[in-house]
Amino acid sequence: MKSGLGIMLLICWLGVNSAKSQSIPVVKFDQLQQLITKPNDTLYVVNFWATWCAPCVKELPLFDALKRTYATKKVKVMLVSMDTKKTLTTKVVPFVRNRKIKSTVLLLDETDLNTWVDKLVPEWSGALPMTVLLNKKQNIRRFVGKPVEDGELESIINQYKL
Repeated sequence: MKSGLGIMLLICWLGVNSAKSQSIPVVKFDQLQQLITKPNDTLYVVNFWATWCAPCVKELPLFDALKRTYATKKVKVMLVSMDTKKTLTTKVVPFVRNRKIKSTVLLLDETDLNTWVDKLVPEWSGALPMTVLLNKKQNIRRFVGKPVEDGELESIINQYKL
């Protein structure tokens, strides 16, 4: 999927399959970056997590609650799994299905953080969980380099006019 058409197909596929928690697309960083940096009015709340990360697992329900709270607003929650591609069907898909996660889930297929982290969040050490809120059109970029607390994301989002 190197062309713009490939990205458009991925976006359509995400839209169709986001309701099916067992459908988790595997993406490269360039594809993820194109999805979350579109110059539109949507605020992207992107959480990087893993099934083996206890603080990540603890905060995941907050992101589904956020998705419900802002369902009528231009806020899109994306959960980016940092698990390995080889564990997609054995760990990630069952994890998402068993926890009934409704937010869009992607698996990032990148093994070397050093090749892409600075392009997205230079201040990120790579520790999980990590959340970034982005809106290219309004020049919003908010880094949260720790587990989020209940109500914390809502407080951040409400600072912006959406």
